[in-house]
Amino acid sequence: MESSQERNLPASERKLQKAREDGQAARSRDLAHLAILGTGAVVLLVAAPALIGHLQRALERQLAFDAATVLAPASMFTRLQDMAWIGLLASALFAALTGGAAVLSAIGAGGWVFSFKPITPQFNRLNPLTGVGNLFTKQQLAQVAKMLLLSTVLIFVAWKHLSGSLGRVAQLVLLPAPAALGLAGQWLTEGMGLLLLVVFLAAAIDVPLQAYFFKAQRRMSHEEVKQEHKESDGNPQIKGRIRQRQREIADRASVAAVPKADFVLMNPTHYAVALRYDEAAMDAPQVIARGTDLVAMRIRDLATSHGIPVLQAPMLARALYAHAELEQGIPPALYAAVAQVLAYVYRLKAALRGEGKMPDALVPPEVPPELDPLQRAHTAGDRA
Repeated sequence: MESSQERNLPASERKLQKAREDGQAARSRDLAHLAILGTGAVVLLVAAPALIGHLQRALERQLAFDAATVLAPASMFTRLQDMAWIGLLASALFAALTGGAAVLSAIGAGGWVFSFKPITPQFNRLNPLTGVGNLFTKQQLAQVAKMLLLSTVLIFVAWKHLSGSLGRVAQLVLLPAPAALGLAGQWLTEGMGLLLLVVFLAAAIDVPLQAYFFKAQRRMSHEEVKQEHKESDGNPQIKGRIRQRQREIADRASVAAVPKADFVLMNPTHYAVALRYDEAAMDAPQVIARGTDLVAMRIRDLATSHGIPVLQAPMLARALYAHAELEQGIPPALYAAVAQVLAYVYRLKAALRGEGKMPDALVPPEVPPELDPLQRAHTAGDRA
């Protein structure tokens, strides 16, 4: 039977993103080699004629001596400085181009990653035993085998190119210097092109291979996947406590809306909900304040002080508290029950204004048992 600890599941997006935050991504050395060598070869090929011409003119100036130069030998140092600055600028430009190509190749292989974690001091890396052990991992052995194979192929291609053109190279000494230099440059360009072709083929294989190794190293077990889902979704118990806390805060804040209510329903002390209904602006009555225990008592006292009817309807009060959202229309299943209470409140307010007789006590409205949390809890207990 497959063990839950076997890492046979692909890495999740969250784990891959965490690896990128730690500065880890798939990188191909062959692609970096191709970018550096290719860019360097192209730069030399394009700039070689101008560079050789400039070097020739510079040497002519440096090797020109006259009486003034003999009388002021320090001027040779100035000439040397000029040559050094030109060399430094050319080298800096070459380094910038090849370095930029290396960066672009890294981004192309594994994307942009910006993190200081890889350069953060980690003293566990100073353990020589751990370092020796890392030299013999499967990935390192595969890397060494790949480099040996690539080196062998490069040597073979170079040898074939050299052995097949020895006669042509030997004949260069018989040609004038300009023609000899042109043919030598052509020969070197052909050889470099063949070598770059080999490196290109190696990079074409290595880029997807490194991406596979990168994801394979981060495969996950069933337990890790479940733990990640748990962390992503949050612990149900903690989330429940957070929701309960948020509800309590909202309930306390809603008490300020009690003076706007048309009536308050209680159960008779543990729950209290204040409702308001405006036929012109509302499609259905809304709960504008609610609370339990001490908050319920506060709602009752505030309603009494403002002359708002406080009625006893335990099941309806519990159902509204459990299923109605603040400042939202009540659930359709409770329309009939709330309408019955509203009709009673209208008759009560009319009687208080002297426009009719005082109604009898409110008949408890019928509430679907599944909407009453107390009834639902009793039903679940009986089934258990």
